[in-house]
Formats: sequence, structure tokens, C-alpha cells
Amino acid sequence: MNEKMRVMTDRPLNAETPLESLRSWITDNDVFFKRNQGQIPQKPVSLSDWRLQVDGLVNLKLATTFEDLRRLPRAVVADTLECSGNSRSLLKKKASGNPWTVGGVGNAVWGGIWLRDLLEKAGLKADARHVSFEGFDQPLGSAGIKFIRSIPIEKAMSSTLLAYEMNGQPLPLEHGHPLRALALGWTGASCVKWLKRITVLDKPFEGFFMDRVYRVFQKGEDSKSGQVVTDIEIKSIIVEPADGQTLSIQTVPIRGAAYAGEEGIKKVDVSVDGGSTWHPADLVGPEQLYAWRHWEYRWKPPAAGDYTIMSRATDTKDQMQPMQANWNSLGYGNNGITEHAVTVHING
Repeated sequence: MNEKMRVMTDRPLNAETPLESLRSWITDNDVFFKRNQGQIPQKPVSLSDWRLQVDGLVNLKLATTFEDLRRLPRAVVADTLECSGNSRSLLKKKASGNPWTVGGVGNAVWGGIWLRDLLEKAGLKADARHVSFEGFDQPLGSAGIKFIRSIPIEKAMSSTLLAYEMNGQPLPLEHGHPLRALALGWTGASCVKWLKRITVLDKPFEGFFMDRVYRVFQKGEDSKSGQVVTDIEIKSIIVEPADGQTLSIQTVPIRGAAYAGEEGIKKVDVSVDGGSTWHPADLVGPEQLYAWRHWEYRWKPPAAGDYTIMSRATDTKDQMQPMQANWNSLGYGNNGITEHAVTVHING
């Protein structure tokens, strides 16, 4: 693993992308954030031995080989993937979970097949409502709880990829080789790695990783009553300059990324006075559905001193990033403007 990554836990491995690696539109595989619930397999599975089982409410159960998948129509899609708990440590009130800053996110170009092509091959029964994913990674801990998640059939049939390539390379082992699910525009919680089984259900899968976590609830509430974490909330992050940086009194390029899950980015505004006034930033680089937009604002500091810089994204449905995040017990979906502000010092 790249030594620049910030490791939060070793077992399971959870590590975030360094800030400087978020400055490019594509995030390199080597530094793409790593989020795991179980043990990463020690070595790649043999592609000749691997089979993907498709069962449940289907007319024809499948045991699909890797070559079978490659014979289906190929799809290539850019998708920004974010950990549900990204930016959790920036919340003013502490929340449970790994202390992500802003590095639990990355953008990659993924190659694979559409899940719908495989499900259409199996044939859906009339009462098919949800699709669950199971990997062959081994759980950690004495409870032995497998990481199994499900998504609604509408998402499965519209915009879910089964990815076997990442940024033009075979899917790396630590990112799910040979195959992972990608519910495009949704958080990583719905993007199960090391796939071995897909099951079509008449209701959401019931289990720890569906009912106890990846739900938005308040302290003292029953987790199962909370809303399931699905799509990525509209958000912008500042990747340059870094928080606490000292700069000279000359033009300062303020740069970042904005993303909104299943929606596009319409605009980004920047404030250099703690939110009192806002200025339009330039959107730069590729524009693709599900992928982030990079942006830039060139600022000329009027004088030496300390400045608080903020960014605010607006999506193509005119939904604006909130000033403060909505706190919840597990710190999911922190997209607050103030929580992502950075302070810099300008030397005279």
C-alpha cells in the first residue's frame, strides 16, 4: 500500500487518500481509499475456478464464469465513490466510526458489464424487488458476520455496474478482484467487492450491515428505524490550499472537487470571508454523470492575515450544499460547508 495513505485501522484495512492525490480528476488505483469490513483475500482467486452465482427470484439460476461475463456487452463509466462516513472526523460533535477527514472519496473510470444484462439473462420473477450482493472475503471477529448488502431492483436495473476494470487495469485485489458491484452515484456501502453471489429478493436483505449500520439515526433511536444510506449527498471539498497553510500575498489558486451522486454539478461558489460573500468558481475538466467536477477560484488576498475559505456546490436540480451537516450517531453524509472550511494565513 502507498505509504502516503493515512491508515486508520489495519484489521480490517481502512485508509484514506492523501489530499494531494485528490487534485486530479482520476484518482490513481494505488492511492484510492480503502474501506473494508472483513479480511482482504491474501491472493487473487483463479479466474478459471471462479463462478458468480445468480439465484433467488429468477427463472434461471446462473453459475457464470469470468469469460461468460466478458462476452456480455462492455460498459465503461466514470464514477465518484465515497465512503458513507467520509468527513466524519470534521463534525463538531463526535460520531462513532473511523475518523475520516476528506480522503474517503475518489473518482475512477470503471469497466465491466451492466447488472441488468446479467439479470435479464437469468429472468426476473414478478415479485423481484431487491438484489443482494455477497463477496467471498472472510469476516473478522468472533461473530463471523458476512458483509451482505442489497439495493432496490430499480437501481439494479438502471445504473448498477459489475466492474472488472479500474482505470484501465484489471480490478486490483484490494478493490474487489475479480468483480465488484457499483451502484453508480451511491456510497461505497452498496458497492460490494469480491463478488461471488447475487440474490434476487422480494424485500431488502435483513442483517447487521443492512439494519444496524448504514442507517441515519440519532442517539437512543432504534437503528432499524433510520433511513438507509444510499446515494451520495451534494458536497464540495477544498483540496488546495491545505488547512492551516501559510501563503504569500499573491494570487492564490483555490481548487477542489464537487459531486452530487446521481445528479450533476451546476456551479460552485467560493467564500474567502467565512461565508459573508460568495464568488463563482470555474468548473474545469471533464463533465460526466456520476463523476465529480473539479473547480478553481483564483483569489487575490487584499492584505495579510487569517482567512477562512469555504466552498458551496449546487447541483443540476438546484439543490444547494447546506451550511451545516445533519448530525447522526454514525456520522454519515457529512456535507456541511462549515465543516469543510479551511483556514489559511497570508504573510505580508
